[in-house]
Amino acid sequence: MAEGYDRIAGRSLERLSALSDGIFAIAMTILVLELRVPVLDAVHAQKTLWSAGAVSQEQAVLDALRDVAPRLLIYVMSFLTLGIFWLAQQSQLDGLATTTRRLTWIHLALLFAVTLMPFSTALLGEYIDFRLALVVYWLNLLLLGGLLWSALRYARRQDVLGEAFTRELVAASERRIVVYQLLYVAAVMSAVVNTYLAIGLLVLLQLNSVISPRVWPLNRVG
Repeated sequence: MAEGYDRIAGRSLERLSALSDGIFAIAMTILVLELRVPVLDAVHAQKTLWSAGAVSQEQAVLDALRDVAPRLLIYVMSFLTLGIFWLAQQSQLDGLATTTRRLTWIHLALLFAVTLMPFSTALLGEYIDFRLALVVYWLNLLLLGGLLWSALRYARRQDVLGEAFTRELVAASERRIVVYQLLYVAAVMSAVVNTYLAIGLLVLLQLNSVISPRVWPLNRVG
């Protein structure tokens, strides 16, 4: 009975792809909820300066927007991250000739990691100066990359990849995942100097993945 169930369960690539699209869309939407419009009453200390004419209301708004800037930076980074992993997962799903129940569960685990991204993003946005918050965010990236790599390796071993996924393309895809994960580690380690430096490097890595400029050696893993 179990063997028969395994033969029919989780075999629909179309439904898995549709579920993936939905979860990524929801996660990417939730990210923006952490960007709250600054309220002038929240900068109460400025109000006495307004009445004294020392600070204009426009300047107070600008100061409030500066407070939002770190969250905006983390939002952009996470949106790019989810876009990158959505593209990577969809590329894998499009390249499958068929799937299996276990492979489907690996992709579902990847989607679980996607649902954690709003939490790790909110944590880092709130505690951007804390290395521990950055480590939690990196662990989310590691989980995403590890599961994406595992899905590709399992699909190759089970021989369910389509003809478009040549041996060279599979090797290049696996190498790209591993290299970027190592670069993420290097970026996070720079937080020993400053967390903003680490975040800046992560943003640059995500932009490189999106734009794909001809920059050596990253273009060698494209």
